[in-house]
Amino acid sequence: MGFDRSIKIAPSILSADFANFGQEIQAIEAQGADWVHVDVMDGHFVPNLTFGPPAVKAFRPHVKTFMDVHLMIAPVDPYIQAYADAGADMIVAHWEAGPHPHRTLQAIKATGTKAGISLNPGTPASVIEHLLPLCDMVLVMSVNPGFGGQKFIPSSVDKVRQVREMIGDRDIHIQVDGGVDPTTVGPLVAAGADCFVAGSAVFKGGSVDTPEVYGENIRAIRNAAEGALKAA
Repeated sequence: MGFDRSIKIAPSILSADFANFGQEIQAIEAQGADWVHVDVMDGHFVPNLTFGPPAVKAFRPHVKTFMDVHLMIAPVDPYIQAYADAGADMIVAHWEAGPHPHRTLQAIKATGTKAGISLNPGTPASVIEHLLPLCDMVLVMSVNPGFGGQKFIPSSVDKVRQVREMIGDRDIHIQVDGGVDPTTVGPLVAAGADCFVAGSAVFKGGSVDTPEVYGENIRAIRNAAEGALKAA
């Protein structure tokens, strides 16, 4: 995948129908999703438990776009190879998940997978400055990780702006996850983000039988984002 800073909508399948993951992935892609976002939680680093490597491997044949796998787990290093083998196109680990985030990013890159670093709301942007040479993406959490449907934290906009300034002209995506919808995406775009994870904001009101609702929701977020980009 070549680098581009165009707007990307990455629905989180944590909000999908768990009984129909294959069809749900196909539906969101057909309705305009750019990436498919997989939230991995361990019940330890965050208060929820979701997808192991076998589940991600099962998702992989259905994903025709790009699958970014967000590891909200600690320790993270022992599981990197398993998620790479399961078919992740990008693996994102948390700065807070271990004492050696530089080593973690090296381990991700060693699998041939794109590497990302994620920051919780309480973690300052400055901690990743020396990690950027190893990053393909920085993920700014705009809610505390662990559950979908939380309210957007406004100070995330300032953090995105700080990350964008640190990145400079490097080919590094800025992704935002948490409370992203048509009302919150504009300031994030203006601050420099280009990739947006949305769960309930994409899946609400739709189903595999009414996928056009997913399309309407995706377009609403994209239109708000692109409008902010033009105005910037």
